[in-house]
Amino acid sequence: MSSTDAYKSALESNHKWAHEVAEKDPEFFPTCSKGQAPEILWLGCADSRVPETTILGVKPGQVFTHRNIANIICPSDISMLSIVEFAVFHIKVKHIVLCGHTSCGGVAASLANSKLDILDVWLQPLRLLREKYSDELAAMDEAERGTFLAKENVRAGVEHLKRIPTVINAIRERGLELHGVIYNLGTGKLEEVTCDEDEAFCVKRVAAFERS
Repeated sequence: MSSTDAYKSALESNHKWAHEVAEKDPEFFPTCSKGQAPEILWLGCADSRVPETTILGVKPGQVFTHRNIANIICPSDISMLSIVEFAVFHIKVKHIVLCGHTSCGGVAASLANSKLDILDVWLQPLRLLREKYSDELAAMDEAERGTFLAKENVRAGVEHLKRIPTVINAIRERGLELHGVIYNLGTGKLEEVTCDEDEAFCVKRVAAFERS
């Protein structure tokens, strides 16, 4: 299929989908046009195999989304920070989900130390994690290394999110919950990733931030 055919096919699929949804639920699109109130902020990888609404089985309007290469949470990323601020402070989502996945190209490139021009800068946090866990990674096979680093990337990302004042305030004031997950491309299932730092510690951190 040519790129033009793929585009035309996508448009046709969209029109078919819109027609089927409207026929089944005539109020769906008019309701969507009036506003949104998702309870989940999804921070994920831009990989085409990890579409959040599909793997969660939800409809448009149920998940607020930000995706980038290798689902990296970088404290200086103004785009990510803006999304988090809007979702947490204005939409008041109840959950933030950071999702990595198996067979991630960004993770593989970081493990291989590939030269990727501008992506080299973006992938630096992953490469720092690779160095941090070099001993553990050396004892694993290729597939295990990829999954291990993907999980550590999620853990590191959750810790960065817990350092954002807006997030910490929301945890303290209304019980915002943060979750780390890995999507297994081979099974289609999400696996929760245990993150060490609990919300109580986050509350102490924001108190210290407010005193500073």
